[in-house]
Amino acid sequence: MFEDSWYSIVPDIQQRRGTGSANSQSAGPGHRRRASLLQQPNETSDNGGRGKQLPALYENREDTTSPPSPTLIRRAHSWSDLAGIANARPAKYPISTQHPRNHNVHSQLDALTLCPSETVDWAIGKDEIEGEASTDDLLQASLQEYSLYHGQLEMTERHLGTLVEDADSALRILESLCKSFRTVEEQTTSFRSQCDDLLTEQKRLEVLAEEVGTDLHYYAYLDNVSRRLNAPGAGRLVDDEAFGEVLASLDSCIAFMTKNNHYRDAESYLARYQSLLTKALHLLEVGFTNRLEKVSGEVSRQIVLTQSESARHALAYGRFEEILTESYSLIPNIQTVVLSAYDQYGQAKTGLNSDIYSNTANNLFHAYWAVRDRDLKPIVQHELDAFKQEAKDVSVETAARTFIKQCFERSYNEATLFQKLFSIEPHYSTDSKSAFAALRSSSRSLVTGTNITPIATALQPVLGTRDLKTICLVVGWVTSEYLLLEYDEDETPFTAHCRGLASRLLVEHLWTFTDAFFEAEIARSISKAAITPESLKIGPMTNNESTSNAFPPVKKAVELLGMFDQSMPKERCQRNSPVVFKIVKESIAGLQRAEARIKPSKTGTDADLFMIKNLLILKNELMSLEIGDVRSSQAPGMGLEHFGQIWETISSNNPLNIVGNILTSFSSYIPGSSYWSRGNGNVVSAPPVSSQNITQHDAGEQLDNLLRQSIYAFTRRWATTINEALAKNKLGGKNITKIERDLDEMLDRAFTNQPEVVAKLKEAIQIDAQAQNEAAREAKSGSRATKP
Repeated sequence: MFEDSWYSIVPDIQQRRGTGSANSQSAGPGHRRRASLLQQPNETSDNGGRGKQLPALYENREDTTSPPSPTLIRRAHSWSDLAGIANARPAKYPISTQHPRNHNVHSQLDALTLCPSETVDWAIGKDEIEGEASTDDLLQASLQEYSLYHGQLEMTERHLGTLVEDADSALRILESLCKSFRTVEEQTTSFRSQCDDLLTEQKRLEVLAEEVGTDLHYYAYLDNVSRRLNAPGAGRLVDDEAFGEVLASLDSCIAFMTKNNHYRDAESYLARYQSLLTKALHLLEVGFTNRLEKVSGEVSRQIVLTQSESARHALAYGRFEEILTESYSLIPNIQTVVLSAYDQYGQAKTGLNSDIYSNTANNLFHAYWAVRDRDLKPIVQHELDAFKQEAKDVSVETAARTFIKQCFERSYNEATLFQKLFSIEPHYSTDSKSAFAALRSSSRSLVTGTNITPIATALQPVLGTRDLKTICLVVGWVTSEYLLLEYDEDETPFTAHCRGLASRLLVEHLWTFTDAFFEAEIARSISKAAITPESLKIGPMTNNESTSNAFPPVKKAVELLGMFDQSMPKERCQRNSPVVFKIVKESIAGLQRAEARIKPSKTGTDADLFMIKNLLILKNELMSLEIGDVRSSQAPGMGLEHFGQIWETISSNNPLNIVGNILTSFSSYIPGSSYWSRGNGNVVSAPPVSSQNITQHDAGEQLDNLLRQSIYAFTRRWATTINEALAKNKLGGKNITKIERDLDEMLDRAFTNQPEVVAKLKEAIQIDAQAQNEAAREAKSGSRATKP
């Protein structure tokens, strides 16, 4: 169990005696405990000193080296010398501490017992008396070291036996404990299951109690909030943070009662909570109105007494905002209510109390704008008077530009202040429940992001007394200044706001106002224009202008088209503009009336050439202005569906279909289009459409149709005239020359600066004449072949 070295710890007697005497002297008279004999050689003693290794017995010393060299012992002369030698022997030959292997302790003791007996017998042979005394001393001295070692072994054996017994006892105790634990575990399984059930039931009851407590809170809160809202001085609550908590709690209670309408008295509590919410919001309205009146009384008085524009601006916006926002929580509470009804862009929210909140928010808006309109009325009236005076003294266009800029700047300042106070920015919306619609419904003299009527109200009376050109200049400036942005221009919040105002001002007011003036001018100068004999003649062209010798209504139509294009964006001119449609429609009607007057009269004017001249001027102006769509606003969706039908009508199954190819060459002097197509010139197939629908809804198609008919009638009539002249031999070449000279003079007078048109018309006449001759020869040969 233990190593042999563990037992070799018998200390040296002499050293221990010396040490013991020294310790006894140093320790004094007190008792000192002896060192344990079971202490390991490597262990540390109690007093902190390391134990020294005991000397080994001489008899048990292992022969690790060579034996000691023999010494000659001097023979004793007496028994006393022999005893001295025996006592000196252990000192000369130290005892080994190593236990001899494969030897028994008892055999060693027997050997120690026999060895002195032989010595004594040998000594008795000489001197029996002295030998007995020496034998006892030697035996005592030899057995002393081994007795100590034997006692140590016995003590160790007892100690180890005790340890083994203790370990066995501990194992038996542990085994009994395990059995007891297993027994207890078996007995407590059911108890533990019952405890788990009890814990689960406890948790369920806790959750149920919490739910019941939460539900009771929605009932118990009614008395608390009723006392707070009905107490004297409840109006001061709107300027406190607790007001927001009251609104949130009322919303929660209303939502709970609405969700759990099957609870007891839920409907009654719901009605009372809604009534309290309305009362709380009414307190907020009253508090905000009182605050506005207080601020207005201070600011408006200073604005009236101040004449400086910069000082008025500072009072109207900087000072007003500073005083109004000095309250503790009034503005945050107002923002909470407004954001409960609308989002940040003014769109209506949906919820249980959205109607109540939106009604309160609208009341707050109207109260605010009423105060602002009253406070800023001196400034607005001053600017309006300045605009009227400048329009009278300087220029309407200049005055209108200045007035519009001032109104847009004030609108932007008001929108910024409104956003800071109410935390929303209403955007344009057609929804009747939006904040934009709520703000737009009230009429005010102050220009805001939702109210631009004052601008139109101020501009229209002044522009109404001026001519159409001035109106077009003002409208065109608004369009180019605010709607048409440069490519490298960054859009700021101010420019975005102004662009929205300008677009609404144009769409809702100025465009309709301008269209009405255009329609009045069309009716006056085109529809009701008097047709004089001089206007039916094609006179010489002046200043190389193609419109100088045009029909007066056509000349006016070209002028109106140019003015309309300058005042309107391209998108409005090119997409079913009613003004463009009416200009073209009334111009065609005037030309048809003039053609009807020319044909029976003998004025010397070719009716077909008159139509070609004026229709071509009108068509060229439309293409120059890139106006390709001349349909009424009630026209059905028609694109190029008429092209296939027109092409087939003119060129297919027609012996003179070559004329169609010639007519297409007229597009060379009409930018961006041809007579055969109003778009990109591609031929598309479409279902047939009646000519009545074409002329009724599409003035451009009617113009193209009349132009083709006039060109075809003109070329065919002159081709027939030339063929008839050549067929009469008695007339000869003299009349042919006169006819050609008359044709040249007529074409040159009508198209002085357009030789391409003259050349194409002559070429068409020649081709038509050749086609008629070929057709006549084929008809004659066919009639001969049919004769017998």
